[in-house]
Amino acid sequence: MNPNLPTISDAEWQVRKDLAACYRLCALKQWDDLIYTHISATVPGEPGHFLLNPFGYRFDEVCASNLVKIDAQGRIVGDSPYQVNVSGFAIHGAVHAARPDAMCVMHLHNTHAIAISIQAGGLLPISQHALRFYEQIAYHDYEGLALTPTEQGRMIERLGKLPAMLLRNHGSLVCGRSIAEAYVLMDTLDKACEIQLMANVGNGRLTLPSHDVCRKTRDQLLGDGTPEGVLEWPALLRKLDAIDPGYQH
Repeated sequence: MNPNLPTISDAEWQVRKDLAACYRLCALKQWDDLIYTHISATVPGEPGHFLLNPFGYRFDEVCASNLVKIDAQGRIVGDSPYQVNVSGFAIHGAVHAARPDAMCVMHLHNTHAIAISIQAGGLLPISQHALRFYEQIAYHDYEGLALTPTEQGRMIERLGKLPAMLLRNHGSLVCGRSIAEAYVLMDTLDKACEIQLMANVGNGRLTLPSHDVCRKTRDQLLGDGTPEGVLEWPALLRKLDAIDPGYQH
């Protein structure tokens, strides 16, 4: 634990390390957008408190000790030398408030997802990756930069209890019951979008599985419904540790 931080629980420190790792992994995937977009996580044992990246820092600069604790309105809790993007947290705050199950909310401007969000048909069930989101993805039309309270309501209504959303002309959003699940969901969604873009290059006829096969495959991928990422996360941390373990500090 960083001695410069106020005394925090072991549970919070673990969440800080996992969230910092998530930021670093996203940077490796080039899902970051300069200093913009965010990944938020709830603080264990502190209802209404969340961890967010310091505004002005790149994803690859985020570490456990520089994550900022904020409340549901984006106000900093306690003392911090860092700032946060309050308007950028608006999407996250709305989702966390409506979805107690969403321990981690990831909103990105990843290129593949933006490109698919622009297409009228959205994400098509043309790959095994896409079938994970068959009838499990929402869409929200673009309404401008600022997220107003009325737009928040519309976005939350469309998201419902689904794990993922494409924000038209804007980006992607996933809700994870854990940080690991959020990352794995985003990785699957990004690959599904990339595959669809590549399939569209030839401008030929696409082969789609039947509705019954799509549903069966989705259910097989969901398994018993436990959070995804349990097996993948340790492997991802080993990869990150071999590159740069600095996220843990």
